[in-house]
Amino acid sequence: MAHHGLSGILLVGGSSSRFGSPKALAELGGESLAARAWRLLGETCEERVAVGRCEQLPFPALADPGTGPVAAIAVGLRAVAHDVAVVVPVDMPLLTAEALRLLLGACRDAAIAQEGPLPCAVARRALPAFETGERRLRTVLHALDTAHVVLEPRLLANVNTRADLDRLAP
Repeated sequence: MAHHGLSGILLVGGSSSRFGSPKALAELGGESLAARAWRLLGETCEERVAVGRCEQLPFPALADPGTGPVAAIAVGLRAVAHDVAVVVPVDMPLLTAEALRLLLGACRDAAIAQEGPLPCAVARRALPAFETGERRLRTVLHALDTAHVVLEPRLLANVNTRADLDRLAP
């Protein structure tokens, strides 16, 4: 069930050079990573936006400045209407709505899982911290009032290579 007053930001990324092709279009269980993450945000959030440079997405995406997640999150925070947004990278396909709700519930200026910095929840009032030119997300989040949430480690599986994706396949 979508949470009213919550926005979701999907970080689609770009060329995925380590992966060899755009990760967003790679499939797990017959569904692209992008479609999977977009569906999760739709189940969890009243509003959702995607930020990325990947062609052929099944939904519109705002242009990613291409300088990393800090700038992409800033683009998303400027676009959303609600006070808090959960931020999901396209390459974490095992995340659940419950995990996103836990981040939301803990959010002060921000909330991250134990493996952080992504996924995270960010209050829109923290936008200026994402506009300083700092490129390291951990540094930005460290400067904020950031809560830490312990999520099941399996949910934080990250797909950086095709082998990572193959390990997650059912």
